[in-house]
Amino acid sequence: MKIMVAGAGIGGLAAALCLDEKGFEVEVFEAVDELRPLGVGINVMPHASGVLHALGLGAALDDMAIRTRAIEYRTRFGHLIQSDPRSVEAGFAYPQYSVHRGELQFLLLDQVRARLGRDAVRAGKAVSGFSQGERGVTVALADGTSREGDLLIGADGFRSRVRQQLHPAEGPAHYEGTMMWRGAHLQAPFADGRTMFIAGDHDVKFVCYPISNRAARDGKALVNWVAEVRDDRPRPAQEADWTREGDRNFIARFADFRMPDMDITALVNATERITLYPMIDRDPLPWWTEGRVTLLGDAAHPMYPIGANGASQAVIDARALADALASQPGPDGLLAYEAQRRPTTANVVLNNRGSGPERVLDIAAARVKGPDDRIEDLISAAELEEVAASYRAVAGFEKKPVSAA
Repeated sequence: MKIMVAGAGIGGLAAALCLDEKGFEVEVFEAVDELRPLGVGINVMPHASGVLHALGLGAALDDMAIRTRAIEYRTRFGHLIQSDPRSVEAGFAYPQYSVHRGELQFLLLDQVRARLGRDAVRAGKAVSGFSQGERGVTVALADGTSREGDLLIGADGFRSRVRQQLHPAEGPAHYEGTMMWRGAHLQAPFADGRTMFIAGDHDVKFVCYPISNRAARDGKALVNWVAEVRDDRPRPAQEADWTREGDRNFIARFADFRMPDMDITALVNATERITLYPMIDRDPLPWWTEGRVTLLGDAAHPMYPIGANGASQAVIDARALADALASQPGPDGLLAYEAQRRPTTANVVLNNRGSGPERVLDIAAARVKGPDDRIEDLISAAELEEVAASYRAVAGFEKKPVSAA
C-alpha cells in the first residue's frame, strides 16, 4: 500500500517514519524548493518523545536538545508560583526535550531519507488538490504534475490545501489579539541550564528556555524566548506572516519584569533577529476523514502554543495513524485513527484557549500585587496542582512508572 503525505514538517516526517516502520510505502510532498532549518525553539513532551525514542532517535535527541527539568511559572516580580517537573526523574517514562524546531525537523528528514530513500521526500512539489475513487487517490501538484497512491495524509500545516478542499466553507482563523515576538540568543547559561520559565499573565507574558545541548557542552546556552502581548484592538489575523521581522517596541511592556536569573530587556536587545506573528488557531473540525484522505498535525488541529503541545500532538498523531492502518489498512484505518485522535486534540485546542496549564499565572496575577507578597500566603499548593494535573490529563502525558527495561 502506498501512502502519500502532503507536507515535510515535523508531523509529516514523523508520520513517514512510523508508517515505514509498519511496512507501508510512503512518498512525502513538500511545497518549498529547498528545505532549511527554520524556526526557533519548541518542546517535545514526554508522551511524544516516547514515540521518537521508539523510532531509535533517543540518542540523537539527547545530543542536540535539552532534557527539560521543569517548567517554572512565575509572577512579573519573579516569585516562583509553581515548578512543574518534566524529567524522567520526576516520574515520566520519557524526557521532555527543548529543541530548535529546524534541528528536530532535519533529524526527522535525514532519518526519512536514510530509511525510505533519498527520493522519499520530494521538495518543490506543493499539493494543490486531490481526487479519489474506490481504488485510490490522485494528488495534483502545483507544478502541473500528479501522483497516485492508495491514501493521502494532509500534513501540510496551518494553511493546508488538503483541509481547504475537505472543508471549503470553513471560516477564518481564530484570533483573540495576542501577538508573539520570538528570538534566540547564544549567551551564558541561566538557572540550572535545564529550566523553562513562563512569567507574567494572560495579557503580558514572557517564555524563556535553553534549546541546545551542543551549546551546553561548550558552557553556553542558546536561549529561546517568546514575548506575548495581548491587544484589545488587534490587527486582522489574515495579515499574519510567519517570517515577518519584528521590531523591539514591545520591550517597554516588560520593563517592570524582574527575574532572579534573567535580564529580559538585555536578552531581547542582544537578540539579532526577532520575528513577529499572531497567536492564532482554528475551531475544531467535525470530521477529518473523507474516503481515502485524512488530516494530521497543524492541518488537523492548529492550536495556540500553550502547554508546548503543537509539535507533540502531531507526533502522537503519526504513531496513532500508523498503528491504526497496520490494524486496518485503507479507509477504515483512517476512520479508526480519527476516532482516537480527533476528540483528544479538540480538547487540547479548546483548553489552550483557556490558557491551559498557564492559568496559574492569572490566578497569581489576581492576588500577588507586589514583590513583597508571599505566594504561599495567597495560593494553596493543592489549587496549583489541580490546574497542572488537569492539563496533563487533557494533553495525555500523565506521569507513569519508569520502565525497568
